[in-house]
Amino acid sequence: MNNMRNIKVEKVTLNMGVGEPGNNLDKAVKLLNYITGSKPVETSTKKRIPTWGLRPNLKIAAMVTLRKKKAHELLSRLLKSKEDLLKKKNFDQHGNFSFGIQEYIDIPGVEYNPEIGMYGMDVAVTLARPGFRIKRRSLNRKNLPKKIKITKEEAISFVEKEFGVNIK
Repeated sequence: MNNMRNIKVEKVTLNMGVGEPGNNLDKAVKLLNYITGSKPVETSTKKRIPTWGLRPNLKIAAMVTLRKKKAHELLSRLLKSKEDLLKKKNFDQHGNFSFGIQEYIDIPGVEYNPEIGMYGMDVAVTLARPGFRIKRRSLNRKNLPKKIKITKEEAISFVEKEFGVNIK
């Protein structure tokens, strides 16, 4: 097989939205640091939504992005917490997929911490092929050709082979 057709995990992003600044946000940051070993970033709102009590630049969520080997290892653990079962609707048309984890204690190797409490998170996985750089480089930037793009079916077969996940 052509090496340029190989699919790989480009990045895994864990996101925890708590809806308000303060103690819950600090716990979310601690939890993401505990699970990944990387420092999370606090994300803030862009718009004002008075009914929800939100204003611009209010920190209400935390996220962490992992790449390369660390991302691959964490993704295999996260998929084990979903009992190696995903749905077709978790995949988008560009070959990326996402899923939610209800409680962090479902992840293998992670134990309950009474200081943090019980939280869930969203996991977003971005897949890529060699050659995806042409859409992000600064000089001579171009759109991806159709033959380089990852389809939903290719992403599903990659996840089934690489991680042993069942898709229904």
